[in-house]
Parts: sequence; C-alpha cells; structure tokens
Amino acid sequence: MNNNDFNTGLLDFIQQSPTPFHAVQNMVNMLENAGFQRLDEQSAWFMQEKQVQGRYFVTRNDSSIVAFDIKQPLLKQGIRMVGAHTDSPCLKVKPNPELVRQGYLQLGVEVYGGALLNPWFDRDLSLAGRVSYVDESGNIAHQLVDWKQPIAVIPSLAIHLDREANDKRSINKQQHLPPVLMRVSDDNTCLNDLLLEQLKKESSNESNKAVSVLDYELSFYDVQPPAIVGLNDDFISSARLDNLLSCYTGLMALIDDGNEQNTLLVCNDHEEVGSVSAAGAQGNFLESVLQRLTGNNEAFSRFMASSVMISVDNAHAIHPNFSDKHEPNHGPIINDGPVIKINANQRYASNSQTSAMFKQWCAKADVPVQSFVVRSDMACGSTIGPITANNLGVRTVDVGVPTLGMHSIRELAGTKDAAYLYRVLRQYFN
Repeated sequence: MNNNDFNTGLLDFIQQSPTPFHAVQNMVNMLENAGFQRLDEQSAWFMQEKQVQGRYFVTRNDSSIVAFDIKQPLLKQGIRMVGAHTDSPCLKVKPNPELVRQGYLQLGVEVYGGALLNPWFDRDLSLAGRVSYVDESGNIAHQLVDWKQPIAVIPSLAIHLDREANDKRSINKQQHLPPVLMRVSDDNTCLNDLLLEQLKKESSNESNKAVSVLDYELSFYDVQPPAIVGLNDDFISSARLDNLLSCYTGLMALIDDGNEQNTLLVCNDHEEVGSVSAAGAQGNFLESVLQRLTGNNEAFSRFMASSVMISVDNAHAIHPNFSDKHEPNHGPIINDGPVIKINANQRYASNSQTSAMFKQWCAKADVPVQSFVVRSDMACGSTIGPITANNLGVRTVDVGVPTLGMHSIRELAGTKDAAYLYRVLRQYFN
C-alpha cells in the first residue's frame, strides 16, 4: 500500500469518527468486512483450545475494542499486541445543559481531558455521540447520532472590548466555553427534544422508534475535514490525530497481517482522563479477554511471558518556534519516522530490551526511528503502556508518530510517518 492510499484511508476514518463510539463502530465494520467474528462478553467463547484459532473481536461500552487473530497454540508462540486509545480531548455536554442568555440558546459543557482551549473559539462545531432512549416497546435502546453539519460556535470576545486579549486573556471554563446554537424567543428549548428529532432522522429501525430520551454522551467537534497540507504535501492536518491515527494504523496492520503470528489490537477509551474505567486501560477489559483465551492462571502467566505489547500514542515533535521546550538531543522531527518514548520514572514503559526490539523491527521494515525524552525540568505525560505492562506483566515499548499542536482542536503530523508506522507494525506482526 503506497503512502497516498494509506493516508486517504486514514483521513476518511478520522472524518467518520467524531467520537470514540463512532470510531469503534467504524472499526467493527472494517473488521467484519475482513472476516473477523464478533464475540459477546456475556456469552461463552471457546470450549476447546482448537476453537480459539481464528479472527475475532469484542467491544465494551461501544467505545473500546479488542480484536485478535490467533493462528498458533498460545503457549507455543505468545501474542504480539498493539495498543492505542479511541478518545481525544474535547467539550462534552452536561446532563442539564440548556442555557438561554441574551436570547441565545447555549449548551453547558465540561472539558474532557487536557484540551488546548483557545483553538476552540470561532470554529464551526457539530455534535455527536451516543443516546439512550425508550422505544415504542418500552425497552431501553442505544443509538449513535451525528449532526455532521455545523450547528454551533464559541465566539471570541472582540479585541475592542479586551485590549489586552493577546497578552493576558484567560479562559474561564464555566463562563466562556458554552457554544451558541441558535437565537430563541423563550427558554423552553430542550436538548432532549432536539435529540429525539435527530434520532428519528438517523434511525434505520422503523419497528421500534424512539419515544423519549433517557440519557446521552455527546461531544462537540470541529467539522473542518482532515487535509493534506504544505507546499510539498508534507503534513496531515486534522482533529483527533491523537490517537485515531494509531487506532487506524494498528487496525490496518492487523487486518493485512498474512503470516502465522498470533496478533492483537486493543483500543481503549478514557486514556485522556487517566484510563480509570471499565473500558479504560486500568480496567480489566484486555486482561479478561486474554485470560479467557488461555483458560487458567498458569497458562496466562506463561502466555504473557512470551508476548509483547507496542503501545502506540502520538509523540511531541520539536516545535520550530518553541525548540527550547524540548530536550536538546531528543527532539523528534516530522516525517523522520516513529518515535520511541523513554522516561526514567516509568511514565513510558519502554526499556532497553523492548526499545532494541522495536529498532530491529524498524530496520527490517526499512523505517527510520527516533527517540523522545522530556526535558529534565518538565513534567512527563503518560500512555496506556505502563498501565498495560503493570496489569499484564508483559514486555512493552511506547512509540508514536511525531506530532505538533497535540491536544489542539486541530493537530499536525507527517504524511510519511503514518505509513512508516504501518510498515513497522506489519513487520512486527509478521
């Protein structure tokens, strides 16, 4: 697969995945088209070891997914795993969000994750997520919704009214972030009524239509589509590159895997807020799946001892305007290959053994590789890598493609790097 074809698929996936729920649904569709079979956590899976072999996937909370392709006896070979996360920093709608101020309908929002807030102003925003409702049969049902077109904006305060805006303006998350949706003549507009209308527009189930909305998880997002930018088409500019780029790359490597290696992809929700949930990496989702494959504690421990995990999450590229924010000898460059992330205090799970393994896979795939270490006088972020290594006792390396503007409403990565990562993950899986 050439770089252009790969990047076209990546951009389309991100465009169609405004929330973790949509990302997982799109991954499910792609896996089923590739012959993977869905498993249900509530059902029995395999009664005999020989039944384990095959291509399967399972989801949790509609926002996390584990997919695996088993070809060999598990204790003979172990498994090669890739981990990523489906969530990105965003603005999530509150449970009772309706605000009518100065004749404008606004929705109250919470900031999800460590979002850069300034870029959210003056953008064309839409709304998407999961809605739970009562249908005509009186049952609780769930459906994804996505307005797709711009329906909201967070206007900036004009500089004429704040002459020090470029020097001292700060953002009050409670007061300044509620998006404006429309002009209203009264305060009777209810989000649940708007959701009910949207459910009916998007529903394909004519037999059990939505009667009333019970709850929702909705996020605002920027409708500007992903794009290839730069005079020489060097860059990918998009929302949610962190970390849908890694989800898509891992998924394509898994689907395209044609060798006899046991392989697995896990994409967890809630990484941006600490991973503490049933669907997050600190939950037991992946561990539960692997234990069900092996059947007992002895087999599980032996299985993990012969397995490897690559935790894939975007890395900080050195910023040309803020190069002093980077450790001088460890400033990754966009389009110079994937980055091994290292931290002495175990904020990343890489060690000399797993880093060496990743470097060898890169060499075999003819892919350049870089290293990232945060400045010694700055705090270091983290990933699902240390959490997974701790939960499973599996050898783990943290890597990612170099990215600028991370956690902005629009991030920047390299058109070569996504394809580089795909190539090395294919080499690893094969």
